[in-house]
Amino acid sequence: MNMLKIYNSLAREKQDFVPITPGQVRMYVCGMTVYDFCHLGHARVLVVFDMVQRWLRASGLQVTYVRNITDIDDKIIRRAQENKQSIGELTARFIDFMDADATALGVEKPDHEPRATAYVPQMLELIGQLESNGLAYQAADGDVNFSVRKFPGYGKLSGKSIDDLRAGERVEVDAAKDDPLDFVLWKHAREGEPFWPSPWGNGRPGWHIECSAMSSELLGKHFDIHGGGQDLQFPHHENEIAQSEGAHHCQFVNYWMHNGFVRVADEKMSKSLGNFFTIREIVKKYHPEVLRFFILRAH
Repeated sequence: MNMLKIYNSLAREKQDFVPITPGQVRMYVCGMTVYDFCHLGHARVLVVFDMVQRWLRASGLQVTYVRNITDIDDKIIRRAQENKQSIGELTARFIDFMDADATALGVEKPDHEPRATAYVPQMLELIGQLESNGLAYQAADGDVNFSVRKFPGYGKLSGKSIDDLRAGERVEVDAAKDDPLDFVLWKHAREGEPFWPSPWGNGRPGWHIECSAMSSELLGKHFDIHGGGQDLQFPHHENEIAQSEGAHHCQFVNYWMHNGFVRVADEKMSKSLGNFFTIREIVKKYHPEVLRFFILRAH
């Protein structure tokens, strides 16, 4: 049997895939943030990692595949307020649409599909461990942040040194932080937003801590493959490594896989640029198997 070769983003080279436990594979993929319809870029994530897990199973390996759902997020809160509906109503609606899109594309359900809001206790435990390890602090504004410069391996996935990194990527620079590069683990409660009780006061989890908590709960502190879109390599996946390895003092993931973007006129397809086509629009014009083949023609 020819074993899978993976371009490992962490090693920056193509490597033979060797599972941690012979005959078993544990794989986590960052899934959708459910506040709108899935577009072709999302289809690429769904289809690419569906192909990977199918190949592994067809090779005789026992696979545990986890693909999460982010159901609490700044964009979700904003969209729910705009629509004058509850966050639960909004996310339930778009989870149903996502499931329908995935089914149309022949994407198999993952073994586990955790929703972030169901894992807040695990997130709090992880933040507490980081605080005990001297890697987290509560700022004057009530947020709990991760001290990036106190984690010596920061930048190893993105290949960037601390001095090269720029603050404010995907989040706004916050004057309350000890360092502009520090990122939020727990956001203090703000008026009109959902919150959970915590040792640091009422609030809600930051984006990055969600995946660290869900993956370790379902796959363990050290697992085989972590995947997602190329845009997640930094800062999201870099921050996941810092959180997980900073809390557990062991390697987090052996192989990092990142699929490339779907591009429109040489720009990444994204909701923020408004240059996207939804899956449901495309499958009205083309058979879903044609779309699936189109996606899998390129890395």
